[in-house]
Amino acid sequence: MNRAGSSDAGQARYRAAPCPRSKLAFRNPMNRLGKPRPLPRSFYARPVLAVARDVIGKILVHESAEGMVAGCIVEAEAYRGPQDRAAHSYGGRRTARTEAMFGEPGHAYVFFVYGMHWHFNVVTTRSGAPHAVLIRAVEPVEGRALMARRRGVDPDQPVLTNGPGKLCQAFAIDGRHYGLDLVRPPLYLLDGPRGAVARAPRVGVAYAAEWAHKPWRFFERDSPYVSVLPRSRAETPTELARGKRRQSPERSPNRKKG
Repeated sequence: MNRAGSSDAGQARYRAAPCPRSKLAFRNPMNRLGKPRPLPRSFYARPVLAVARDVIGKILVHESAEGMVAGCIVEAEAYRGPQDRAAHSYGGRRTARTEAMFGEPGHAYVFFVYGMHWHFNVVTTRSGAPHAVLIRAVEPVEGRALMARRRGVDPDQPVLTNGPGKLCQAFAIDGRHYGLDLVRPPLYLLDGPRGAVARAPRVGVAYAAEWAHKPWRFFERDSPYVSVLPRSRAETPTELARGKRRQSPERSPNRKKG
């Protein structure tokens, strides 16, 4: 597993760079930055719920021999083992599959599900704390044609990247990227603007008992690329003020999937 040491930039406390709200400003992430400046280690070395919320609006980039693809992250879920019954690391489960979750923040945790799909996560918090954020959906901003070729679908429809397995196929992320350091190319996150962020239960974790009700899924409220929207008024998510933290998800009276 790739476990390169932290960069100097990662030692400083993470502070988001100011970004314009207009998506035109980062339609091509290289245009605004000139040279890629991946998010530092310190972005990931924070509580998993903070990272899951703040990763909305960041730009996921993958450079490969086929070309570069990039997308604005519009949906993510937090998993906080060993207590979280929905986490692969529940109960302190430490196996060859989950080892990356116990490692240094800012690395990739990639796993295979249903015998057909890869899911991409970013490891957070600190070494020894098996916490990770699942990236569930992105809105394409670069390399849409390449994504569509990999997926075999219409490049202009949300189905291109509106789910964790779909985005991994579109971005060519698979088991080769397990444990990869995300603070440098070829796979990394860039800063970027975001819209109104909401939260709701996580998807597909009904087996997790009371942990299935925790509001640990964060998403951009107005993006058509979000994989699952609240089904009723009772599930309408709580909006999070931009740049302002309201009630901590850990203390939320709403008990949703987690």
